[in-house]
Amino acid sequence: MLTFFAKYLTVGMVNTLIHWLTFFLALSLGLMQSTANLIAFCMAVTFSFFVNARWTFKQQATAWRYSLYVVFMGAMAFSVGYLADQLGLYPIMTLIASSAISLVCGFLFSRFVIFKGE
Repeated sequence: MLTFFAKYLTVGMVNTLIHWLTFFLALSLGLMQSTANLIAFCMAVTFSFFVNARWTFKQQATAWRYSLYVVFMGAMAFSVGYLADQLGLYPIMTLIASSAISLVCGFLFSRFVIFKGE
């Protein structure tokens, strides 16, 4: 499992860069944190899903798996952004929280639900 996590973490670093850049771009366009975080995460999660399917878990990337992954991870990203809006958190705190939660929950969901094996 450590090998899976190491690969997932590597993909996650690039994923995080995509997420953060998109998030700040969306904020600069006047979007709320919840919406910006959802858009940024959808961009990053698409990259992450396909790379992790092929490289990390060596599984087929199917429409069903992708849909399930995006819905789960998108709901999580939106929830973090929504909570940040309600609490008035700084955007950087939203990104840090979202990235940490996504790393752990995303890995567990990927390993044991999305790519659990045939």
